[in-house]
Amino acid sequence: MQKNIKKAAILTAGIVFLTLGLLGLVLPFLQGILFLAIGLILVSFSSPKIRLWINKHTAKYPHLSSVIGKVETWITKFIG
Repeated sequence: MQKNIKKAAILTAGIVFLTLGLLGLVLPFLQGILFLAIGLILVSFSSPKIRLWINKHTAKYPHLSSVIGKVETWITKFIG
């Protein structure tokens, strides 16, 4: 039960970050790309399709792929 609550909280946080990212693309005072990236990484913990999409699109750019990997590792350590 605890695992389901944690997964739902992560998914909810990811959706909130994605929403802020979309608003940030329009509003000048929000960093839209940053919020979108964090939101996608958080949602990818719940959705294997999103994870596959991220891996597929970052494979072209090894530096970006390594940064995404480091961020995912940090978020995993932070979340637990």
